[in-house]
Order: sequence, then structure tokens, then C-alpha cells
Amino acid sequence: MLGFALKRENKESLRVLCLGAHSDDIEIGCGATISRLLREYPRINIHWVVFGSTGVRTEEALNSANEILREITDKAVVVKGFRDSFFPYIGNEIKEYFEQLKADMEPDIIFTHYGRDFHQDHRLISELTWNTFRNHLILEYEIPKYDGDLGTPNFFVHLDEVTCQWKAEHLLRHFNTQSGRHWFTKDTFLALSRLRGIESKSPGGHAEAFYCRKVTY
Repeated sequence: MLGFALKRENKESLRVLCLGAHSDDIEIGCGATISRLLREYPRINIHWVVFGSTGVRTEEALNSANEILREITDKAVVVKGFRDSFFPYIGNEIKEYFEQLKADMEPDIIFTHYGRDFHQDHRLISELTWNTFRNHLILEYEIPKYDGDLGTPNFFVHLDEVTCQWKAEHLLRHFNTQSGRHWFTKDTFLALSRLRGIESKSPGGHAEAFYCRKVTY
């Protein structure tokens, strides 16, 4: 399989925008990929946005993101309070915030939700990502859940088992509010990364998978 290389040397800055509807979405969808980018690009800049979180969930989101990004100084972690499960009905407010993001930054890579995710909040964030950033590399991540909406991704980031074990343990450690959900388990996260590793013939046995509509060389 022919690989894809970013047009960045280690000495150059890489600007990454991570977008998640809820407090654990970014970590579930691309946490291990972010960990790899942090190792490979010392001059990375990360802007991390969680759109819907309140109370304890906000504390979880901030603590988790700040631990992942603790080694870098060029970062911003933002947690908004848009109402969970009501994103399509307050879309104008969320769109206004996207316009602010567009004015404030020019990312090299954007991580966002899969456009065909069955969760309405996830779908809206994906739609507004494409509406707002029209000439950028956008990678749509996946979230395993009861709805059974996993698809056939076409972009894979190869990972090793150590990184994926770290990701799963990090999720369980930081998001105690989700511990009662039957799918929020270590074996769920490892099973999905192992499956995507098999599909992409990952040397390390694991991968995170994304949907990429457009990429140029």
C-alpha cells in the first residue's frame, strides 16, 4: 500500500485543529494519532475544541486534553457549553463559533467527526467543519457505539500496541462519568484499533482509521 506523507519537516510547525462534539470524542477518535504527531513533530501547534460539555464533564475534558498536550507550549484547549444532543437546533450559534475559528487560524490538518455518524451532534460538527474549512486536509474520525454506524474508512494511521494501550487506559482514567456505558471499555477501543490495523496491514498491528474526502499531492 502506498503511504501518504505530510509536507512538513520536523523543524517546521504543524498546525492541527481537533474538533469534538463531546468531552471524550477527540480522544476516542484520534487520541493515538495525536500522540504520534506529538512525537514526530516537535514544533506542533494544537487547537483543541470540545463543543458540548458542562459540570464534571468539562473538568474531564480539560484534564484529559491538558495531560495529552502537556509536553507542548503552543496549544489552546477550549471547552464550550453547547447543549448536548441539541446541536442541530442551535446550529446558528455553533456556526458563529466556527466562523470565529476560521478567522483565528489556518490549520494544516483538521480532525472532526465522521459525516455519516448516527449521532446528530457529531454529524453537525462534521457538516460545519466542511462548510467552514473548504481548502484544508480534513480527516473524519469514528466513534464506536450502540448505533452500529461504523463504515469503511479510507485513511489509516499506523500505530503500535503500546500507544493504543495507553489511549484506552487514558480514556478509562479520565472519563469516569462514562464508565457505566456498556461500550466504554478497554477491549472496545483495542478491538477497533486492532481491526483497523488488520485492514491496513499495520506493522505495529494497530491503527486509527479516518474518512478523507479530498487529499492532494
